[in-house]
Amino acid sequence: MIVIIDYGAGNVKSIQNILKRIGSDSIISNEKEIIEKASKLILPGVGSFDYGMSKLSELDLIPLLNNKVIVKKTPILGICLGMQLLAKKSEEGKQDGLSWVDAEVKKFVKLNTLDKIPHMGWGFVDIKRKNNLISLDKKHRFYFVHSYYMKAYSDEIIYGSSNYINEFTSFIIKDNIYGVQFHPEKSHKFGMELMSNFIKI
Repeated sequence: MIVIIDYGAGNVKSIQNILKRIGSDSIISNEKEIIEKASKLILPGVGSFDYGMSKLSELDLIPLLNNKVIVKKTPILGICLGMQLLAKKSEEGKQDGLSWVDAEVKKFVKLNTLDKIPHMGWGFVDIKRKNNLISLDKKHRFYFVHSYYMKAYSDEIIYGSSNYINEFTSFIIKDNIYGVQFHPEKSHKFGMELMSNFIKI
Protein backbone atom coordinates (compact mmCIF):
# COMPACT_ATOMS: atom_id res chain seq x y z
CA MET A 1 0.00 0.00 0.00
CA ILE A 2 1.36 3.40 -1.07
CA VAL A 3 0.54 6.22 1.35
CA ILE A 4 0.88 9.88 0.35
CA ILE A 5 1.44 11.75 3.61
CA ASP A 6 -1.10 14.55 3.97
CA TYR A 7 0.38 17.08 6.39
CA GLY A 8 -1.15 20.21 4.89
CA ALA A 9 1.89 21.22 2.85
CA GLY A 10 1.69 19.28 -0.37
CA ASN A 11 -0.17 18.88 -3.65
CA VAL A 12 -1.33 15.41 -2.67
CA LYS A 13 -4.09 15.03 -5.27
CA SER A 14 -1.70 15.71 -8.17
CA ILE A 15 0.57 12.94 -6.92
CA GLN A 16 -2.34 10.55 -6.49
CA ASN A 17 -3.48 11.39 -10.03
CA ILE A 18 -0.13 10.53 -11.62
CA LEU A 19 -0.04 7.26 -9.67
CA LYS A 20 -3.54 6.49 -10.96
CA ARG A 21 -2.39 7.22 -14.53
CA ILE A 22 0.31 4.57 -14.24
CA GLY A 23 -2.14 2.08 -12.74
CA SER A 24 -1.22 2.29 -9.08
CA ASP A 25 -3.61 2.82 -6.19
CA SER A 26 -2.64 5.04 -3.28
CA ILE A 27 -4.11 6.48 -0.09
CA ILE A 28 -3.83 10.10 1.01
CA SER A 29 -3.66 10.15 4.79
CA ASN A 30 -2.17 11.59 7.96
CA GLU A 31 -3.62 8.85 10.16
CA LYS A 32 -0.98 6.94 12.08
CA GLU A 33 -2.72 3.60 11.62
CA ILE A 34 -2.73 4.01 7.83
CA ILE A 35 0.87 5.23 7.64
CA GLU A 36 1.99 2.35 9.85
CA LYS A 37 0.62 -0.15 7.29
CA ALA A 38 2.27 1.51 4.27
CA SER A 39 4.65 -0.48 2.11
CA LYS A 40 5.86 2.78 0.51
CA LEU A 41 5.58 6.41 1.54
CA ILE A 42 5.55 9.65 -0.42
CA LEU A 43 6.31 12.93 1.35
CA PRO A 44 5.23 15.79 -0.93
CA GLY A 45 5.75 19.43 -0.12
CA VAL A 46 4.94 22.96 -1.19
CA GLY A 47 5.68 25.91 1.07
CA SER A 48 8.23 26.81 3.73
CA PHE A 49 10.59 24.54 5.65
CA ASP A 50 9.45 25.57 9.15
CA TYR A 51 5.79 25.27 8.18
CA GLY A 52 6.35 21.74 6.89
CA MET A 53 8.23 20.61 10.00
CA SER A 54 5.65 22.30 12.26
CA LYS A 55 2.79 20.46 10.56
CA LEU A 56 4.54 17.10 10.89
CA SER A 57 5.16 17.86 14.55
CA GLU A 58 1.58 19.01 15.21
CA LEU A 59 0.31 15.74 13.75
CA ASP A 60 2.84 13.85 15.91
CA LEU A 61 4.08 12.03 12.81
CA ILE A 62 7.84 12.47 13.30
CA PRO A 63 8.38 9.54 15.75
CA LEU A 64 6.27 7.27 13.53
CA LEU A 65 8.15 8.31 10.38
CA ASN A 66 11.51 7.81 12.09
CA ASN A 67 10.45 4.29 13.00
CA LYS A 68 8.99 3.46 9.59
CA VAL A 69 11.88 4.88 7.56
CA ILE A 70 14.98 4.51 9.72
CA VAL A 71 14.14 1.36 11.69
CA LYS A 72 11.79 -0.58 9.41
CA LYS A 73 13.42 0.71 6.19
CA THR A 74 10.16 1.52 4.42
CA PRO A 75 10.93 3.18 1.05
CA ILE A 76 10.05 6.88 1.04
CA LEU A 77 10.13 9.47 -1.74
CA GLY A 78 10.45 13.13 -0.74
CA ILE A 79 9.31 15.60 -3.41
CA CYS A 80 10.38 19.28 -3.53
CA LEU A 81 9.90 20.58 0.04
CA GLY A 82 9.47 16.93 1.03
CA MET A 83 13.05 16.31 -0.11
CA GLN A 84 14.31 19.39 1.73
CA LEU A 85 12.73 18.22 4.99
CA LEU A 86 14.99 15.16 4.86
CA ALA A 87 17.98 17.46 5.57
CA LYS A 88 19.33 18.67 8.90
CA LYS A 89 18.36 22.33 8.59
CA SER A 90 17.42 25.11 6.19
CA GLU A 91 18.30 28.76 5.68
CA GLU A 92 14.57 29.24 5.23
CA GLY A 93 13.79 28.65 8.88
CA LYS A 94 14.97 27.86 12.38
CA GLN A 95 13.57 24.39 12.97
CA ASP A 96 15.57 21.20 12.64
CA GLY A 97 14.74 18.98 9.71
CA LEU A 98 14.21 15.23 9.87
CA SER A 99 18.02 14.84 9.64
CA TRP A 100 17.87 11.60 7.68
CA VAL A 101 20.56 12.77 5.27
CA ASP A 102 23.76 14.80 5.73
CA ALA A 103 22.62 17.96 4.01
CA GLU A 104 21.26 21.44 4.55
CA VAL A 105 19.00 23.65 2.49
CA LYS A 106 20.34 26.88 1.01
CA LYS A 107 18.68 29.86 -0.66
CA PHE A 108 19.42 30.76 -4.26
CA VAL A 109 21.36 34.03 -4.43
CA LYS A 110 21.07 36.09 -7.62
CA LEU A 111 24.33 36.64 -9.48
CA ASN A 112 22.86 39.21 -11.88
CA THR A 113 19.61 40.93 -12.78
CA LEU A 114 18.68 38.17 -15.24
CA ASP A 115 18.49 35.54 -12.50
CA LYS A 116 14.94 34.95 -11.34
CA ILE A 117 13.90 33.39 -8.05
CA PRO A 118 12.05 31.11 -7.68
CA HIS A 119 13.60 28.75 -10.19
CA MET A 120 10.55 27.80 -12.21
CA GLY A 121 10.29 25.66 -15.32
CA TRP A 122 11.85 22.68 -17.03
CA GLY A 123 15.41 21.68 -16.24
CA PHE A 124 17.78 18.78 -16.83
CA VAL A 125 18.98 16.37 -14.18
CA ASP A 126 22.51 15.06 -14.63
CA ILE A 127 22.41 11.48 -13.36
CA LYS A 128 25.65 10.60 -11.60
CA ARG A 129 25.41 6.82 -11.43
CA LYS A 130 23.15 3.83 -11.87
CA ASN A 131 20.06 3.74 -9.70
CA ASN A 132 16.58 2.23 -9.66
CA LEU A 133 14.56 5.41 -10.32
CA ILE A 134 16.10 7.32 -13.24
CA SER A 135 18.02 5.59 -16.04
CA LEU A 136 21.49 6.64 -17.11
CA ASP A 137 20.99 6.19 -20.84
CA LYS A 138 19.05 9.33 -21.78
CA LYS A 139 18.49 13.00 -20.98
CA HIS A 140 15.83 13.66 -18.39
CA ARG A 141 13.85 16.90 -18.06
CA PHE A 142 11.74 17.64 -15.03
CA TYR A 143 9.64 20.55 -13.82
CA PHE A 144 11.05 22.68 -10.98
CA VAL A 145 9.49 25.32 -8.73
CA HIS A 146 11.70 26.32 -5.79
CA SER A 147 13.64 29.16 -4.19
CA TYR A 148 15.79 26.91 -1.98
CA TYR A 149 17.93 23.91 -2.85
CA MET A 150 19.66 21.07 -1.07
CA LYS A 151 23.40 21.11 -0.50
CA ALA A 152 24.43 17.55 0.30
CA TYR A 153 27.64 17.00 2.27
CA SER A 154 28.01 13.32 1.43
CA ASP A 155 28.80 12.51 -2.20
CA GLU A 156 27.45 9.01 -1.62
CA ILE A 157 23.85 10.25 -1.53
CA ILE A 158 24.06 12.52 -4.60
CA TYR A 159 22.58 10.68 -7.58
CA GLY A 160 21.64 13.70 -9.67
CA SER A 161 22.40 17.39 -9.92
CA SER A 162 21.00 20.33 -11.84
CA ASN A 163 22.14 23.82 -12.71
CA TYR A 164 20.32 27.05 -12.01
CA ILE A 165 22.47 29.99 -10.90
CA ASN A 166 24.73 27.32 -9.41
CA GLU A 167 24.92 23.54 -9.38
CA PHE A 168 22.65 21.96 -6.79
CA THR A 169 21.63 18.50 -5.67
CA SER A 170 18.35 17.54 -7.32
CA PHE A 171 18.19 13.77 -6.71
CA ILE A 172 19.36 11.81 -3.67
CA ILE A 173 19.29 8.23 -2.47
CA LYS A 174 20.34 6.91 0.92
CA ASP A 175 19.37 3.28 1.42
CA ASN A 176 15.52 3.33 1.34
CA ILE A 177 15.33 7.15 1.32
CA TYR A 178 14.77 8.89 -2.02
CA GLY A 179 14.44 12.60 -2.68
CA VAL A 180 13.84 14.75 -5.76
CA GLN A 181 13.83 18.55 -5.88
CA PHE A 182 11.62 18.62 -8.97
CA HIS A 183 7.95 17.70 -9.34
CA PRO A 184 7.47 14.31 -11.04
CA GLU A 185 3.71 14.88 -10.98
CA LYS A 186 4.21 17.86 -13.32
CA SER A 187 6.88 16.26 -15.50
CA HIS A 188 4.77 14.21 -17.94
CA LYS A 189 6.47 11.06 -19.27
CA PHE A 190 9.66 11.61 -17.28
CA GLY A 191 7.69 11.88 -14.06
CA MET A 192 5.56 8.86 -14.87
CA GLU A 193 8.68 6.78 -15.53
CA LEU A 194 10.19 7.81 -12.20
CA MET A 195 6.99 7.07 -10.26
CA SER A 196 6.59 3.72 -12.03
CA ASN A 197 10.09 2.78 -10.96
CA PHE A 198 9.47 3.88 -7.37
CA ILE A 199 6.40 1.68 -6.97
CA LYS A 200 8.40 -1.31 -8.25
CA ILE A 201 11.04 -1.00 -5.50
